[in-house]
Amino acid sequence: MAILVTGGAGYIGSIMVDLLLAQNESVVVLDDLSRGHREALDERAVFYQGETGNRTLVEEICRAHEIEVCFHFAALTYVGESVAEPKLYFEKNTVHGIALLDVLISAGVRRFVFSSTAAIYGEPVRTPIDEQHPQQPANPYGWTKLTLEQNLAAHDRAYGLRYVALRYFYAAGATDRLGEDHDPEPHLVPNVLRAASGKTDHVSVFGKDYPTPDGTAIRDYIHVSDLCDAHWLALKHLRNGGGSESINLGNGEGYSVLEVIEAARRVTGREIKIEFDPPRAGDPTRLVADSTKARTVLGWTPVHKLDAIIESAWKWHQAHPDGYHSSR
Repeated sequence: MAILVTGGAGYIGSIMVDLLLAQNESVVVLDDLSRGHREALDERAVFYQGETGNRTLVEEICRAHEIEVCFHFAALTYVGESVAEPKLYFEKNTVHGIALLDVLISAGVRRFVFSSTAAIYGEPVRTPIDEQHPQQPANPYGWTKLTLEQNLAAHDRAYGLRYVALRYFYAAGATDRLGEDHDPEPHLVPNVLRAASGKTDHVSVFGKDYPTPDGTAIRDYIHVSDLCDAHWLALKHLRNGGGSESINLGNGEGYSVLEVIEAARRVTGREIKIEFDPPRAGDPTRLVADSTKARTVLGWTPVHKLDAIIESAWKWHQAHPDGYHSSR
């Protein structure tokens, strides 16, 4: 039996692959490498290059490796890009995701761990956000994830597919071996560290008139290793006969963009210049998790706080100044 990890060459997926291999699991990775990195993959993982929407390829993988469970990370994840290119996002995230589910069900796979997002909630009506919060995404990216969650629920009712949908808040940080390397880079922490290292002369802050104490948007940051630990616990939940669940993953603490930049100054000892730009379309004001359900259902508690998250990312970027190209 093996575990299929889609998007396993990506930022979070590759760290999950390392965790699974450390647990002596047999791992098969499917990634089209459009945004992932072959260099991030441990050679012990079996690798297929291709899209999750390629039914023939997924059928081949299921036949060859006796897949027990799928960890589905493969997706496009840039909020601004989803606003500009909604057709692309619905095709890659939703249409391909439904095709993947169809093949897995036909192959007899009945366990699924889904990389979902807090973006399904949209502009919050209350914080912290629990799983019962109204779901009204503010951008196409959030809608694609919500649509696939709804498909998972339907597949549970119709076919007995047991799933855990993990609704991430803001993933950041690195392990000793693996970190965040996107081109272009849309995320705050790596962009702040690029400015700290002198790769850029400033960090852009999108919006300064949000209804928050300092006028900048607030997010709940979670270390990528804590995130992957939750996926491992989700697998154990399903293997132990647990039912389908949708679960928030966050630290339960919100930090504004300016607070993150100040923490990065503290961690790196570097001056970081900022420039204010207009707010990005589709960005909610404040996203902070109520992760009570993760604790009660999965027994999960995040370990890393903001400074530790930034410090781990800083160490990785210092060791890999050109990202994964540094390893070539």
